[in-house]
Formats: sequence, structure tokens, C-alpha cells
Amino acid sequence: MNEITEKLIISGLTKKFSKNEGIENINISVKEKELLTLLGPSGCGKTTLMRAIGGFNKIDTGKIVLDGREIQDLPPEQRPTGMVFQSYNLWPHMTVFENMAFGLQIRNYPKNQMKEEIQAMLKLVRMDGSEKKYPSQLSGGQQQRIAIARSLALKPSLLLLDEPFSALDAKIRGQMREELKRIQREAGLTVIFVTHDQEEAMAISDRIAIMKSGSIEQIGNPDEIYENPKTRFVAEFIGEMNFIQENGQEIAVRPEDISMTKDSKGIYRILELMSLGHFTQAIVRRADGQEIKVFMEKDVARNFHTGDPVNCTCQRKRIFIA
Repeated sequence: MNEITEKLIISGLTKKFSKNEGIENINISVKEKELLTLLGPSGCGKTTLMRAIGGFNKIDTGKIVLDGREIQDLPPEQRPTGMVFQSYNLWPHMTVFENMAFGLQIRNYPKNQMKEEIQAMLKLVRMDGSEKKYPSQLSGGQQQRIAIARSLALKPSLLLLDEPFSALDAKIRGQMREELKRIQREAGLTVIFVTHDQEEAMAISDRIAIMKSGSIEQIGNPDEIYENPKTRFVAEFIGEMNFIQENGQEIAVRPEDISMTKDSKGIYRILELMSLGHFTQAIVRRADGQEIKVFMEKDVARNFHTGDPVNCTCQRKRIFIA
């Protein structure tokens, strides 16, 4: 069994733009061939951290160690990283081949080797045969594949993806997530992925780092983050969560972890039933005005109607101090 090694180690990293803007004392590591997602709301510092790793933000303090080598003082072009932005950054007047060749030419790749490398990377992202096309002839998803292929052609030790799918529509974005996981697996890549989309993070990540106000709230695999949020912020940010006030405590419970039963003396009443495809969502209100969401299988939901008095039982819950 191969030993899992730390590809990237960040310790004590701080980058402040002002007193309340930036990131502070970030400590995080990324394993070989891992896809780690930085997830959080706008302004939480995830892109600032990503750009610091890539060398586009000069840090105030801390260390960035990649493959056992400190890189925090190196300029971007000397770091063994590749960065892909959401705007693709393809030259519109260059063909796909010319766009991909640009970085390789700067590194003085021999022509034959350069051609072979470009063809191999285009095949990896399933864009072989597009060498003579211009960016304007490609869809958004195809342009993003080219941007990823261009970065991979430079053989980065670490691939940095800054919200690369945010400009795509929902269906294409879903397809690109699947493609990214395939590319990562086939190429054996180590990836740091930035997004504010929790569904996207849950779908593609080996681990997720939840960020808030310039710091990391929790790191774990998607199941750990979802099932065992360590703070109220994480519980509220990831997935749907009900917060129920009881006896001076705040109980956090997922809608799918609530069972609902009809009861003429029930303390809840159904306000709304909404079909969401493979499940039904119920909004129920307690006598004191508190509302909660309940997710049910469609077959179960057929037994309930708007206005029914019901009782709700929490199967799994976490307790936070109110």
C-alpha cells in the first residue's frame, strides 16, 4: 500500500489588505492526488488564499511548502503550480494550438515534444481535433476544457482552479464536474478548487475546507462536514438545516432527519407541500410560530395534506448554545 504524502503544507499564512479584509493564520495541508475545495461565501478569503498559493498575492507572514520546498518568495512563473480562472483567459486571436503552445514556447519546449504534449492534453480533456479552432468557435464548457488542458501541458505539481465553472449554465456545469474528476483521476492530479457552490463542493471534493471571514472553520470529507458540522456557521452553510429553539438550546436537524406523523393533537400544522422531483418538501409551523422544513419520500407525502396537524420527531441532531 502506497504511503499518502503531504503535497502542500501551509502554515501561519497571513495576507491582510486592511484590518477586516484578507486571511489570517491559515494552517492547512493537501495530500498527494487529493482534490481539496475551498468553500465559503463571497469575501471569506478563499480566492485570496488561492492567489497566495499561486504567487499572485504576496503574503505578509507564513510558509507555503510544495513538494518539500518553500515557495512563498517565488514569483508565479517560478512556482510549480498551474492556475485556471473562471474567465478562461484564452487569447481570442490565437487558435487552440497556439493558445496551448504559448506557455510551452516560453519554456523553450522542442517543437516535436510541444506538439505531442498538446495533443496528449487535448485528448485527456476530450478536445482532440480542435487544434485549429479559435475560442469564439467553442462553447463555454469547451473553452474551459482548453484552459485546463493548457495549464496541464505545463506539468504543474499543483493545479489551482478558481471558480472555473461559475460562468457555465447548470447542466454544463454538472458535466464539467464529472469531467474534472475523471481528468484528476486519469492524470493523478493534486487540485485545489475554489467555489461558493456547496453542491459543487460536495460532489467533487475529497475534502472541503469551509472558510469564514478570513479563517478556516472546519476541514473534512463531504460526509464529515455534512453529518458533523462543528460550528453553527458550518451547519447553516452546508445543505438545508433547521434550527429549533427548545429549553434554552438550539437544536440543528436536517430536514431529511425529521419524521412526521399525523396527530389530531399535533403541535405542528402543515403550511405547504412542494414536490421537488424525487422527494417532497413540507413546511410546518409550531403553535409558537416557529417553522421547519421536512423532506419526505413522495410515496409517504401522499398521506399528508396542507392544514393537517402533525408531530415531528428528530432522528439525528446537534445541539448548539442558543
